Amino acid sequence: MGDSKRKRRRKPKQPAAETQRNNPGTTSYAAMDDVFSVSNVEVTDSDPPAAGKGRGGRGRKAAKHPDNTETSLVASPARRSSRLTENNGDCVLAVSVAGDVGRNSFVEPPPRWENVVKVVPSMDAVVKVFCVHTEPNFSLPWQWKRQVSSGSSGFIIGGRRVLTNAHSVEHYTQVKLKKRGSDTKYLATVLAIGTECDIAMLTVNDDEFWEGITPLEFGSLPALQDAVTVVGYPIGGDTISVTSGVVSRMEILSYVHGSTELLGLQIDAAINSGNSGGPAFNDKGKCVGIAFQSLKHEDVENIGYVIPTPVIMHFIQDYERNGEYTGFPILGVEWEKMENPDLRMAMGMKPDQKGVRIKRIEPTAPESQVLKPSDILLSFDGINIANDGTVAFRHGERIGFSYLVSQKYTGENAVVKVLRNSTEKKKRKKVLRNSEILEFSIKLATHKRLVQLHTKGKPPSYYIIAGFVFTTVSVPYLRSEYGKDYEYDAPVKLLDKLLHAMAQSEDEQLVVVSQVLVADINIGYEDIVNTQVIAFNGQPVKNLKSLVSMVENCEDEFLKFDLEYQQSYP
Repeated sequence: MGDSKRKRRRKPKQPAAETQRNNPGTTSYAAMDDVFSVSNVEVTDSDPPAAGKGRGGRGRKAAKHPDNTETSLVASPARRSSRLTENNGDCVLAVSVAGDVGRNSFVEPPPRWENVVKVVPSMDAVVKVFCVHTEPNFSLPWQWKRQVSSGSSGFIIGGRRVLTNAHSVEHYTQVKLKKRGSDTKYLATVLAIGTECDIAMLTVNDDEFWEGITPLEFGSLPALQDAVTVVGYPIGGDTISVTSGVVSRMEILSYVHGSTELLGLQIDAAINSGNSGGPAFNDKGKCVGIAFQSLKHEDVENIGYVIPTPVIMHFIQDYERNGEYTGFPILGVEWEKMENPDLRMAMGMKPDQKGVRIKRIEPTAPESQVLKPSDILLSFDGINIANDGTVAFRHGERIGFSYLVSQKYTGENAVVKVLRNSTEKKKRKKVLRNSEILEFSIKLATHKRLVQLHTKGKPPSYYIIAGFVFTTVSVPYLRSEYGKDYEYDAPVKLLDKLLHAMAQSEDEQLVVVSQVLVADINIGYEDIVNTQVIAFNGQPVKNLKSLVSMVENCEDEFLKFDLEYQQSYP
């Protein structure tokens, strides 16, 4: 009995290679190391040493097959794969540590591919947007430009809706959406386009599109240095793309497409053509913005911009309140900083008072009924305004007070507090008499500009008579006539109207002779280009509609148009 035990104890170990030859169902330890090193699986000891023995104690005996051949504790490849399939990747395999058959180890399974994919938050809700655009020709307003196709990104939110950028579907003829991993394009319907904030809302009537999709949730406004991940379909490939970065700046930004200024985030993640409309996620997988533009300059790298959640939620709630997009209201005033101490003293401000001085007020704005030039705007809705026009934003941060205005909705009231000075003339001099603090409740409205910044997708209006082409001036018109550098190349008179002129009434327009189509009746007038029409037959021209009405009802022998620079053309 004792001899038998000694023989068993002294039995030499069978080499790994020999074991593999005798039992084809086993796998060598070297091969196992190669397989699991791909997934970086951590190998840990499963059996502690036996009681009363050190780490060098004898291990558990290996099981034997009926033919008394010794086998290692490694499952055969066929059995291992079946166990993985049966348990959906959750089983634990026991393998022997190379060089020590007597010790056994458990190996955690490699992660399932389904779980690996979902590490990137909610990518299934990101869609690719295909749009066919047909842009009107503002220089030849009776024509349309050749249709073009574009690709951009979007994402699904609650209520069977999809968000993307407004410039992604501008002048759309047809919009289609394709889900990630799908080969089907679904026809979409445009619900609303917010040109100012560069956001558009779409929907799909086909129920199949919404199957298996979880809408994205919105997160709070991120802080500086917070990590963000931008997901979309940029150029360079057809599949989804993921870039990451951090929030590097937060301030009032210029929205290029809408020619407005709203709150925006600057990030250092790459935003390329095609990323527009894609979501930006925080580290919790919630959407904190929409990628919409980037800065391209030889002196900068990786500067992208994201529309933050306050602007997005304003757009969504505006649509839900009114059934359409009504826009962001403005205060309707031009103001200047009060950082100069002599200026503050001249305006009657006390040392502890801060604010900005109102220079001009839009005649069409509701504020024109209560505010006056040279009023000092002290606060907006109870929040004090600093001398540089900023308000407290978050801890250690300040932002322009226009942010407070943009958070309101069209038609809502706001309370403003102003410091108003009264003066009296004394020996041909104006003497400051006293100052008082006044409080007004004003109704906020959208901006009515003499030169429209955008036409909201509508084609331009025009009128032709005797070869004279009359139309109205807008930023798209200037861009069509003088290119993207119209701010430098357009006539000074038109630029002055764009930058400084204010509409005196709601329906006032800037009417110009765009060009003269050569004909026998207009010989000698061929050189008239983009010249403002001041009057017709001595009657002021208020807008294009009034000009058409006057011309069509004219019974005089001649039609006389008074143009700027004292030009008259009968």
